[in-house]
Amino acid sequence: MMKRILVVRNDKIGDFMLAWPAFAMLKASTDCHVTALVPGYTQALAELCPSIDQVMIDPGKSANSAAQQNLLEQLKCGDFDAVICLFSNFRNAKLMWQARIVQRWAPATKLAQLLYNHRVTQRRSQSTKPEYEYNLDLVRAFLQHNGITIIEPKPPYLTFNEAELARFKSELARQLDVDASKPWLLIHAGSGGSANNLSVEQYADLLARLWETYPGLQPILTAGPGEQALAQQVVDQVGQRVALAHDLALPDFCRLLACGSLFVAGSTGPLHIAAALDVPTVGFFPLRRSATPLRWRPLNSEGRHLAFHPPANVEVEDMSQVDIAEVAAAVTPWARGFLS
Repeated sequence: MMKRILVVRNDKIGDFMLAWPAFAMLKASTDCHVTALVPGYTQALAELCPSIDQVMIDPGKSANSAAQQNLLEQLKCGDFDAVICLFSNFRNAKLMWQARIVQRWAPATKLAQLLYNHRVTQRRSQSTKPEYEYNLDLVRAFLQHNGITIIEPKPPYLTFNEAELARFKSELARQLDVDASKPWLLIHAGSGGSANNLSVEQYADLLARLWETYPGLQPILTAGPGEQALAQQVVDQVGQRVALAHDLALPDFCRLLACGSLFVAGSTGPLHIAAALDVPTVGFFPLRRSATPLRWRPLNSEGRHLAFHPPANVEVEDMSQVDIAEVAAAVTPWARGFLS
């Protein structure tokens, strides 16, 4: 009988967020104790996930030998019945093999697969389905192998207490000097280097067009670490008073996103956090096969996400070719129920 399961997703924030349906399926179907192995920068997010019981921190491949050995000892002492590596590389594979975890599951790709004793063939590089579906497929295979009835998860995957969120929104509105009663349009212009993104001018143009159509909304630019200057450029470009929210701790940044009526961003971590909250999202994606709107589709429920990309006849990563007038024309009627 399965009691303790380890799930590995020790890469970027967006990738980790797209594992939340897999965590939810695993927890709902087994009620096992679920431990997540994540890097330090996603720890705060992992601790918010209702389907994770314990968080184990990976110091990363660059950590010294003492830190690496300490991680291996934690894995050995974890008494895990199984590990599911949603992100697999040779380092992860070797660690799980050295820890002698009985069932070791991962995608059947790369030489690293030889160190796992349960493999699922997945052609992720072909990007034929969303990343979160690849993660779910691995968990489904694990559950089926162990004769466990599968319970399919549903969004939202992250929620906050309504009274707590209302207090947070009221206090943040006071700090930002904005109206808490208006629908908040949140725009995140940073990308964290994860994918090509729109320019400052494009984001400012889209904000201005939406604001003209919905004068009752409250626009707020959001910025993560190192992104404040970029967000300020968008604010300056708009030429009207727009609030800028920055330097929030990650849990509070998630609460800010939960206060939004619409969230606009490139293909980056904050887009996937907003989607896990099922806040309506507008996302901008390149057309490179490994980065398409299909592969990195956010976790929104049906009808609460719109995706845009460069035209098919231009360079796949040339985001300057995204026509903001066309974007606004598509978003305006779709967002009526969220912004009015």
